[in-house]
Amino acid sequence: MLQKVARKQGWPVKLGKEIVAMKVLVIGSGGREHALCWAIAKSPRCDEIYCAPGNAGIDQVAICVDLAVDDYDGIIAYAVDNRVDLVVVGPEAPLVDGLVDKLETAGIMAFGPSARAARLEGSKGFMKDLCARHNIPTAEYGRFDEPEAAKEFIMRHRAPIVVKADGLAAGKGVIICRNENEAYAAIDHMMAERAFGEAGDEVIVEEFMTGEEVSFFALVDGETALPLRSAQDHKPAFDGGEGPNTGGMGAYTPAPVIDDAMAKIIMETIINPTVKAMASEGIPYKGVLYAGLMITEDGPSLMEYNARFGDPECQAMMVSLKSDILDALIACAQGTLRDIRLDWHKGAALTVVLATTGYPGRYESGTEIKGLDEAGRVKDVVVFHAGTRMVGDKVVASGGRVLGVTACARNVAEAKKRAYKAVNLIDWPEGFCRSDIGWRAIDR
Repeated sequence: MLQKVARKQGWPVKLGKEIVAMKVLVIGSGGREHALCWAIAKSPRCDEIYCAPGNAGIDQVAICVDLAVDDYDGIIAYAVDNRVDLVVVGPEAPLVDGLVDKLETAGIMAFGPSARAARLEGSKGFMKDLCARHNIPTAEYGRFDEPEAAKEFIMRHRAPIVVKADGLAAGKGVIICRNENEAYAAIDHMMAERAFGEAGDEVIVEEFMTGEEVSFFALVDGETALPLRSAQDHKPAFDGGEGPNTGGMGAYTPAPVIDDAMAKIIMETIINPTVKAMASEGIPYKGVLYAGLMITEDGPSLMEYNARFGDPECQAMMVSLKSDILDALIACAQGTLRDIRLDWHKGAALTVVLATTGYPGRYESGTEIKGLDEAGRVKDVVVFHAGTRMVGDKVVASGGRVLGVTACARNVAEAKKRAYKAVNLIDWPEGFCRSDIGWRAIDR
């Protein structure tokens, strides 16, 4: 499989007797999973790579398997029947549901946290309580399962204030409220109207923090944490931060606000204490730890944890990584991360997300996308697919966020120019993107 992919992509093949050939299965169908497949397929240790269910772009670097991400029995049976050596779980829902536990019970090595450890993302209340017990800096908060108690807390603390659904809400369960009435409405929206289903049965109400938002990533093997890179996402749908929040309309790495000194502070005050806290409570964390941070006047403060790579941050991060990502994923699963060192390409990487018009609301699927080959030929650009599928020989949109055009360059400004040059070569009238990805770094 590696030789086939290498010929198609123009990568060098370095297979030797000392390298153990592996079969890898990636779970997911988004841009994050395309980036992971793209990076893993380049590893000399990767002999065959599969993805369930994959998409039209992933099909160019991996064997796509017609299995849904929540078909856990089917995934395990496929991994056993095909002698898969490592399963890499991309999305959060299978992690929270315990797919890693099920795989390990079946004797299959997996990258990602256990169900208990994935509560760092699956329950914001669990995360906040852990921080409180172990003095990890985060916003002051209250945790409530009754609407009236939550509203009394809001009345006492005043606005601006933040209301969060406790459980998974597809990235839409956080509402920043400018006044008390908005906060009361947010409580009703989550708890009475059940806008997020069971995820809103319990809510977190916390103080509004002022500063610069940033994402910070680290690999963890239960004891050791290895920092990756920082990134900054663009959640609102439209230029200037306008419009509804989305799953992410673009990202770049590294984030200028995180220099070496700040990265050290984050590791010492947030990441390492979290890893130690989880281990001390009998819930060792393995996988990628994605910290959503606010850099305040008093230093970094934790807003939330995610138990997986960010999307679209992962796309920019994978093209920036010089080292073999598969080595690092295996070390996480095996508890040998202390032996891993990562090298990064100099400069920056930036991803522009193309979404279907109407996203994050209602949108039309099945529209044809042209010009992808031309866009992919722009220097140092990779077009990652998210919501795409093949219909005959045509690539068509099949989701909200559809493509992640990713470019590398000496700095964010140059990466932005390359990315948008490629975007302009894509012929897809039914799509849209923000035109200001990278504005924070460029302004700085």
